[in-house]
Formats: sequence, structure tokens, C-alpha cells
Amino acid sequence: MSFISSRSGRREFLSRCLAIGCGTTLFRSGHAADSPNLLTPETRTAIQAGLKWLEQQQHPNGSFGSVARYQGNVGIAGLAGLAMLSSGSTPERGPYGQAISRVIDYLISCCSPTGYIIEPDSQVESPMYGHGFATTFLAEALGMSDRDELSKVVRKAVALILQTQNDEGGWRYFPVPKDADASVTVCQLMALRAARNTGISVSKETIDRGVQYIEKCQNPDGGFRYRIFDAQESRFARSAAALVALYTSGVHEGATLEKGRAYLRQFTPGVRAVYDQDFYYYGHYYAAQAAWHAGGDLWDSWYPAIRTELLQRQSSDGRWADTREWFGSEYSTAMALIVLQTPNHLLPIFDR
Repeated sequence: MSFISSRSGRREFLSRCLAIGCGTTLFRSGHAADSPNLLTPETRTAIQAGLKWLEQQQHPNGSFGSVARYQGNVGIAGLAGLAMLSSGSTPERGPYGQAISRVIDYLISCCSPTGYIIEPDSQVESPMYGHGFATTFLAEALGMSDRDELSKVVRKAVALILQTQNDEGGWRYFPVPKDADASVTVCQLMALRAARNTGISVSKETIDRGVQYIEKCQNPDGGFRYRIFDAQESRFARSAAALVALYTSGVHEGATLEKGRAYLRQFTPGVRAVYDQDFYYYGHYYAAQAAWHAGGDLWDSWYPAIRTELLQRQSSDGRWADTREWFGSEYSTAMALIVLQTPNHLLPIFDR
């Protein structure tokens, strides 16, 4: 199980961001040398339009959200922050540095004494998703900030995740160690990986138990079901998420990954046009990361295909519309931007 050490991870993250001029010029650092032509001029234009639209949607308190039920949602704020970090901006630095700092301030304000990050008067049915995405963003931002308060909040948020892992090794919708499902478990494992990268202690046993939970959710066809004991069919979105959790938890080879990659290939954009539209952006957020970690022909074929698909889906104002309007276009735009900026290789959690 290998993770980047805290100091080296923070120095590398800083050097990458400075090397690309805080988002103004890409690929000078050489970290994406294996994909030098992926960010076409059209793609860069689309990214800048999306980032500008997203920044304009930020509320004065640093939050995001236009759909009533998800106004101020901490998960959407975390994803928006990750999208801006992916451009090369960092807290207080770069075109989106101030917006990133406002996200940090907002999420810190939402951290309860127990470490639970949740917006006031939350109406969300599964708030551990928000906690996981918020913790992931804050941990990534911690690598670029010396704020003592930020470090304390991340440590408290991580402690809550560690305390709520259930006996099966997974996590569920609420911060209690009872039930578990693959999707929420992936979200918490990603947050723990981001925290480990900053030097926060997370035991190998905790990660291993989470990995075992994910592995037990794999179906014979290589995809993943929702819960260990539920006889459910495999689905694209959760299967992509499961693969990313394995990669970022230190699993880099083996039958589980091989079968999972084979299942994922069926959904290469342009090959199979039918996705679960309710989870389109969620699925591709994870699928792009899975392809990136796998590298080789999977990445070489996947990114150009999803790039084409996302550019076709972008609205004239720069956003990617959440056609279901469950979570709002801030959510879908942040997801799309993270996907398109994957070749930047600026987030430590993307390290192969």
C-alpha cells in the first residue's frame, strides 16, 4: 500500500501549479508528457468558459447550489473547489485563488465539533457523500496552505470517517458504523487517500478493510453491485468508482482490476451511447480517473472519446447542464471540468 508522503506531496503539488503559471499555460511541467496533445485549443477554451461560469455561481459565503434542496451543499462546494484546483489555481493564487479560498472558508464553517462537515439545515438524504467530497477537497487544498485551522478541520473530518467504518469495512449514508454500500465507501476511501497524502495518519488496516469491501462487491461480469449482500446487476457508474477506489488505495494489479477494466471498456464513450443518465457525470468523473490510473490504451482511447462527448454537451454559457436538475448545473459543470482537466495531473490524488 503506497501513498505519497506529506511533505513531498505538498512540494510536488506546489511545483506543478507554479510550473504551469497557475493555470495560464499547460504542460510546462512535463508531468503530463505522455498526453501532450490531449488538451486541444478547443478543449482549453471550453475549460476556461466552464471555470468562469462556475466562479460566477459562487455565493458570497463561498458555497454553490441553485437547486433548492442542494443550495449550500458541501459536496458540491468541494467538487467546485477541486475543479478550480485542477486548473492550477491554488488558495489565494491564480485566477481562481480567491474563489478557492472562499470554498475553504465555507467548508470550515460547516465543520461541526465532531468533525462532520455538513451544511446548516441540510435536507440531503445521504450526507456522507458531501462529507467525503468536502474532505477530499480540503485535504488537497491543505497541500497548498499553511492555515492551522484547515489542518485541524481535515484531521477532525478524517477522524469521523475512521470512527464510522462498519464491521464489513465500508460506509453508508450517515456517520454511523452500521450499513455500508460501494458508492459511499469509494467516497470515503478517496478522502482518506487525499488525507494520507498530507501526512495525516490512516492505518493500513482501515484501507485494507475498505478495499476488501469493494472487492466483495464485484460481480462475475467484472462490474460492481451496490452492496455485498444484495444480488444487484453491475452498473457503469459504481463500477468506475470502485476501480478508482482500488487504484487510489494502492491496488495496482490483480484479477479484480483486470475484470473491472474489461467491464469498463464496454462503456467507452462512442462505443455504447446508453448510460444511466441519472448518474452520467458521476460515472464519467470516476471513469476518467480509472482510465488515467490504468494508463495505456484504456486512457489513450477513453480521454479523447469523453472529451469529444463533453464538448458536445457544453452549453453556450459555459456550463454543463444537469438535465435531471437533481443536483444542479454547478455539480455537473464541476464534474465535467475535473474530467477534462485530468491530463493536467495537478491533484495529488491523481498520482499513479
